[in-house]
Amino acid sequence: MVKMNVIYEGNLRCRMVHEQSGSIILTDAPKDNMGKGETFSPTDLVAAALASCMATVMGIAANRHNIDLKGLKIDVSKDMVTTPERRIGTIRVDIYMPKGIVMDKRVLLENSAHICPVHKSLHPDVQTPVKFYYPD
Repeated sequence: MVKMNVIYEGNLRCRMVHEQSGSIILTDAPKDNMGKGETFSPTDLVAAALASCMATVMGIAANRHNIDLKGLKIDVSKDMVTTPERRIGTIRVDIYMPKGIVMDKRVLLENSAHICPVHKSLHPDVQTPVKFYYPD
């Protein structure tokens, strides 16, 4: 079990502490929801967690199959919807692969990205289009 503490600091800002490591993450409400938007919003962290999880699971597969993923880059964006309630509507993930990955390894890595635990934990109403880009 992993334990974290969340402290509400006021003005729609929270401080999150990861007990095991002591790492700290701050969140603010976004500007379009009464906040300052000075750092990640909680829903921004969901999108970032999806991208980070995909990279991590692909990294695990790459290590097992001796594939060099150094230079992998993921751009992630999030769109909110307000009907029937405010929630994440879409998280778009663009994965830019490094050079030199052969076709059979591409399939392995792409399948790995889609089985990451964050992806599997998202509600099916959240759209998650994922695109992979390979250099020429």
